[in-house]
Amino acid sequence: MNAQQARRVDAGSIPVVDITPLRDGSDAQGVADALHAASTDLGFIYISGHGIPDEIIDNARASALAFFRHPEEEKASVGVSKKHRGWIGVGGAKMQDDARADLKESFVWGYQDANRSTPDDHDLRGPNQWPGFDPDLQRHAMAFFCHAHDIARHLMRGFALGLGLAENFFLRSDTRPLSRASYVYYPPQPANAPEDSFGVGPHTDFGVLTVLCQDSVGGLQVQDVKGDWVQAPPIDGTLVVNVADLLSRWTDGAYKSTPHRVVNASDQERLSLVLAYDPDPETVIDAREVFGADYLPEEEPTTCGDYLVWRFGKAFSHRTENA
Repeated sequence: MNAQQARRVDAGSIPVVDITPLRDGSDAQGVADALHAASTDLGFIYISGHGIPDEIIDNARASALAFFRHPEEEKASVGVSKKHRGWIGVGGAKMQDDARADLKESFVWGYQDANRSTPDDHDLRGPNQWPGFDPDLQRHAMAFFCHAHDIARHLMRGFALGLGLAENFFLRSDTRPLSRASYVYYPPQPANAPEDSFGVGPHTDFGVLTVLCQDSVGGLQVQDVKGDWVQAPPIDGTLVVNVADLLSRWTDGAYKSTPHRVVNASDQERLSLVLAYDPDPETVIDAREVFGADYLPEEEPTTCGDYLVWRFGKAFSHRTENA
């Protein structure tokens, strides 16, 4: 097995949790217990019953693919800003200092209000950039963002209940969240690519929670608790949810932020729709709030905003180039 290969998972290795009873309130605690068990083990979860209409996902996927198929000079008209909004071409990201740049493109945007404006008050929050050559992209992207963000908030209630906390514990400072979404495009990986080349290299996600809609191509790989890489194939009707670094830090490692990567070994283009949930930038990430004032956490408190600025600076070349 070479460095890009992963073994197939046994059924049930990555749990599938129906979150309908959390969303409708019929058995929120039961779903919370299932989310808690999954998060203290692998940290990756398939969720069903998410309620995002197929039409929203299909329209987002179609408009995203249309965008990425445009010539680079057109996509460059919305090249990523210093506020991390817009198009990032191949080679614009790498997940570790000593890694090769990722073989992917992405388009990033965030919350905007009914007047199509967004706060411009943080290093990672500013105006969205919408391409003039693709007038439908904004409408479909924002529809996906709103639905996926609502799912993320339901899940954060579930995680709080699973930890025995008030259900709004993780949502107490959530009025101006740093959440962002991205379309991530993986062209077919060249057959002669070095073994240490990846669509996206091994990494853990930076923020609190990631909600991912895969397509049917596959290629997502997860590192299990033994350190082995296993496939996380698409399952119809589900989203993939994974604990990210800040939620792991908030729970002092009780919830696992699991390394993962993408290898697009197919001869097809691959697309992911991603929502990265993060609360207000001034939110303090302190495990003592979860486990009590006398608890001694592994890491010192930080704020959501400060941590993300640090991590983004290490991963994205444009953060230093545009500084």
